[in-house]
Amino acid sequence: MSAAGEIARRAPGSRRWWLFLRKRVAVGCGVLLLALVLVALFADAIAPFDPSATDLRAILLAPGSDGHLLGTDRLGRDVLSRLIVGSRVSIVAGIGATGLSLLVALPIGLVFGYVGGWLDWLVQRAVEVLLSIPPLILILVVAGILGPSLRNAIIALGAFFVPAFLRIIRAEVRAVATGPLVEAERALGIAPARIILRHVLPAVAPAIIVEASLSIGIAIVAEASLAFLGLGAPPPTPSWGSMIRDGFDAIQTHTWLVIVPSLAVAVTVLAVNILGDGLRDALGRVDR
Repeated sequence: MSAAGEIARRAPGSRRWWLFLRKRVAVGCGVLLLALVLVALFADAIAPFDPSATDLRAILLAPGSDGHLLGTDRLGRDVLSRLIVGSRVSIVAGIGATGLSLLVALPIGLVFGYVGGWLDWLVQRAVEVLLSIPPLILILVVAGILGPSLRNAIIALGAFFVPAFLRIIRAEVRAVATGPLVEAERALGIAPARIILRHVLPAVAPAIIVEASLSIGIAIVAEASLAFLGLGAPPPTPSWGSMIRDGFDAIQTHTWLVIVPSLAVAVTVLAVNILGDGLRDALGRVDR
């Protein structure tokens, strides 16, 4: 752990968040992501044009032409409007996939990590098997079986994140469960459920928060990749990945059709990663 992480680990909860607020770049990225969430929520009201409306008289207009700030695509659809509405898909995919994986991994990791024994051993072996599968193959297999849709893409990405979350949660829980405080509470006969909720879960929460923030960025890139391959949200729903795919055929003559959504993905993921790094330093996560 870094020196900053060690200081944060020893600091009380309020002090840890104060350390995070002092990281201006990370806070700025958090504000940027909050603004992106608001844009996604009110995308229909913000978009200047209907993102699915085609105009054969305005095909492949350059940025700034006829009121189209970022130009139009090969069907005459406004790129800016599709970019704004497409942010909703990326945000839903990132948060949805991470939330789904946590819904599965958190109770399993908490219970089996606390109990230990042969059940915990079985969970570890299952996690090792799942982590040995190439992630791209796992995502493509699940998404291909379920079919192209945003919901199925979220399920596929959630399945991909479960083993990683299980490994982290289990390791953090075992470190807390074998500590003197929990051992003393066990000796006093306190119910395991109460120990987990009052002491184990709060102790492992910082590691979960950090890992979740980083997983959201990975999910956004993965969803864009699935959409590029035609396994994301089906047309006419706009998404950043499908925008990249649509503009790829004209990349040499109309480069902005690929650059604009690619920059949106890159900036969003970079902001998520910087925010995650800031949270890791402030909350004092121990890398394992």
